[in-house]
Order: sequence, then C-alpha cells, then structure tokens
Amino acid sequence: MSAVEIPVEKCPGSVREVTLGSSYGGGTRTSTVTVGGETALPFLGFDGALPHRPALAVEVVDMEPADWSPELVAAWGEDLSDPARWAARAVEEGADLIALRLRGCHPDFGDHGPTEAVQTVDRVLAAVGVPLLVYGPGVAEKDNEVLVAVADATKGEQLALGVCEEKNYRTIVAAALGNGHVVIAETPIDVNLAKQLNILISDMGLPLERVLMDPNTGALGYGLEYTYSVMERLRLAALMGDTMTQQPLICQVGEEAWRQKEARAAENVPEAWGDLATRGVAWEIGTAMTVLQSGADILLLRHPASLAAMHASLDDLMKGA
Repeated sequence: MSAVEIPVEKCPGSVREVTLGSSYGGGTRTSTVTVGGETALPFLGFDGALPHRPALAVEVVDMEPADWSPELVAAWGEDLSDPARWAARAVEEGADLIALRLRGCHPDFGDHGPTEAVQTVDRVLAAVGVPLLVYGPGVAEKDNEVLVAVADATKGEQLALGVCEEKNYRTIVAAALGNGHVVIAETPIDVNLAKQLNILISDMGLPLERVLMDPNTGALGYGLEYTYSVMERLRLAALMGDTMTQQPLICQVGEEAWRQKEARAAENVPEAWGDLATRGVAWEIGTAMTVLQSGADILLLRHPASLAAMHASLDDLMKGA
C-alpha cells in the first residue's frame, strides 16, 4: 500500500512581525514580545511557518473600575486600587503584556491630565518588566493630549499606543514616529476600513512593522461570527499577498465579553445559565478561543482564570506549529 500524500497549501504572503518592548536606547524592559510572521492560517503548522506564539495581555485600569463585574472584582481584590500592584500581580499570573487603560483621563471619570497619565505609566513600567500597551481614555482629543505626553516620556520603551483612529491618527503616529513606539490601528469591523487606515499610517512614514491592527471584536453571542469572518478575510488577504492587511491582529476580548449580561447578571436569569462565576469566565474564554482561531495575535483579557485557561490551550495548539 502506497503512502498517502498529505496536501500542503503554501501561501505567497506573510504577516509582518511586530516587536513590543525594548531594553535598548533608553528602554527598561526585561522581556520583549514579538508577534506575527505567519505564512499559514492559525495553528496549521504543516502548511507554513507559525514562528511566534500568540501573546496574552491583561487589562489594567488606572482607577478602580466601579462598573466591572463582581466576579472580576473578587478575582483581583485589593490590587484593583493600585495599577502598579495590579500589573505586577497580572505578570505573576502569567501575562505576557500589560494593557494599561488611562480611564481616569476621561472627562467623565476624573479628567486627569498628561502629568498624571505619565506618572501612572512610569509606576507601571517600574513595577513590571514586560512590554506595555497604553490606551487613552477613548475620547479623541484627550487621547491625543495624554498619549503624546506618554510617548515623549517613555522614548525607547517601544510601547504600543492605542488607539489610532482615522480621526486622530496623525497625532498618534507622529508621537510614535518621534519616540520609537508602535501604534494600534483601530477601525470598525470592516476589511476595507482597516486597509485604508493602514495606508494612511504608512503614508506618514511609520514602518508597518510598528503597526498592530484592531478590527474590533464582538463578544460571544454579540456579533462574534461577523468578527470572525472579517478577521478571517483579513488574514487570508494577508497570506495571499495584500500588503496592507499583513499586520498582526489584536483583540480587546475582556472588555467585550465582560460587558454582556451573560457575564454580569447573577439574578433573574434562566437556571440553565449556571452560576455567574463559571459563566463569566466561560464567556471570556469562548470569545478568546474564537478570535484566536480567526487569526488574533494578541488577546486582551480580564480574569486571571481566563488567562490560565488560554495559556493551557495555547500550549496544546502550538504543539503542531
């Protein structure tokens, strides 16, 4: 009996490699994270190269989040009151990256200015050695104000600055260009909008090796199948050679999963839903596993149990890479 030849699908394109964190040129990171480089679809190592394991980030907020699920509050406890201590605990739990959200700079949640933002970032940098993703408060004008100050104050650290949108990309890209940082390009869930923003960023002179692409993420039960299809199309286009879709994908899984009622409601829900503690973590893991299979390179998570479960899953998935 002759041996069966397994068909192999080779792709002409590849995903760009992006490195976060630096210990050179003023950087203080004790570890770096490189993502991208794939020449095959997720975890199909027999078709091509999958050189880097997807990275897991834990979201840390600069102020104690009063609107988070009680399950998240119980999981992190008193660490929620101090972003530096919270970040250090997250690294102990296994975080590859810290995603620091400067929510306290939002006009409705403290309206902190650039000085406070830089002080918070400096404290978190001092508390951990892993690379940082730094997110502004989500208001374009305030994002510009605080992220420029953070970028200037952390030259050499090779942070990822988020988010870079069509309405403010010029300011964020200029700050990244001048200080050696990476940007997180965020668009609504649409292939063409994602490509267009990458073109605009590239036209400003920022190397695409310093751009992460966030196509936006729906949670399990809330548009996740549409998210999957868009991310899959972006990854297929990248592997087929479309140079403006060849960026590593980053997904804010925790924010999307934990704001849904299935991850928050403990009362007046069907008995079949089970207890909230198990359900909330399962909702985050279900969302994370789905976007991982569609091409995500970096996942932002919130619960330490989700982090542990995703590391265990990646251990298995990467065996054939």
